[in-house]
Amino acid sequence: MAFTQIGIIGSGVVAQTLAKGFLKHGYATTMGTRDPAKLATFVSSNPGLKVASVKETAASGEVLVLAVKGHAAVESLKGLEAEIAGKIVIDTCNPIDEAHPPSPSMPVLAYFTKTNDSLIEILQAAYPAAKFVKAFNSIGNAVMVNPSFKDGPPTMFICGNDAQAKAEVTRILEQFGHAARDVGPAQSGRAIEPLCLLWCAIGFKDNHWTHAFKLLA
Repeated sequence: MAFTQIGIIGSGVVAQTLAKGFLKHGYATTMGTRDPAKLATFVSSNPGLKVASVKETAASGEVLVLAVKGHAAVESLKGLEAEIAGKIVIDTCNPIDEAHPPSPSMPVLAYFTKTNDSLIEILQAAYPAAKFVKAFNSIGNAVMVNPSFKDGPPTMFICGNDAQAKAEVTRILEQFGHAARDVGPAQSGRAIEPLCLLWCAIGFKDNHWTHAFKLLA
């Protein structure tokens, strides 16, 4: 089943980048935010985009995208249990510990999760009726939508507990120019989420932020 109604929870750069991508590919797209005024300029430059409350966005979207800061991910869905039940939720978030930013002496991001846990697992446990799929967390916004690399499409590693949800996200990723690689259930977020640490470490070292990962087999 191909879904056409997308609801994006979040208003930052990743949320805006993916909103433009969904609009580009013909999806009816709504962004949910608690402060619509902050999106006024973005909306005016993207005809067809709708802005609504977070609750309205969660209710209207057939597929949802969670694009908020990691520490706000669980809280951002509170009170939306009925709206997200049974729906695919693409989890783009990383559990970045913003209290400990990188520095020249420690050029690696810190996470608030441990190696035996992941943010997608926390989200899935908090909202068991939703179908979370991790995606878009280990690539920069500049190359999230139909990137052009000389070596071909980058690999987007995904995980989640629902096979049909992952199949739908794989279809979306192919539209967006990525080769999806299913790594397994939500517990595999313990392997996928740290890819952001590696991606950022390369960026900090080289001051280059348009790279991506590719699996060779």
